[in-house]
Amino acid sequence: QVHLVESGGGLVQAGGSLRLSCAASGRTFSNYVMGWFRQAPGKEREFVAAITWSGRNTIYADSVKGRFTISRDNAKNTVYLQMNSLKPEDMAVYYCAADPDPDWTSGGVYVTSTYEYWGQGTQVTVSS
Repeated sequence: QVHLVESGGGLVQAGGSLRLSCAASGRTFSNYVMGWFRQAPGKEREFVAAITWSGRNTIYADSVKGRFTISRDNAKNTVYLQMNSLKPEDMAVYYCAADPDPDWTSGGVYVTSTYEYWGQGTQVTVSS
């Protein structure tokens, strides 16, 4: 079992920044690819970003590319999502997810059903 706890959400004005954290416990953190997803009211959960086991490779949804940065600290068992230039359309509940092998090269990393473990989510609200 991997237990994931997100934090760092809150209310921010458009154009502002937030840094989300996701703390993991239970298994060896560096054995898991980590992803961030988000879900707005009435919408399906969507991929935001992912990072490989060592942190060497990252991938982003087009909607956040250039504004969001995913990173991880394996010594602290934590993955981060730095969100800059926030827009009202970024408002959602943000979830972190973990999987030992989400098939990065074939696109499995984008798919919610690929991930074995999920956090409870943290709300991000962006005011215009």
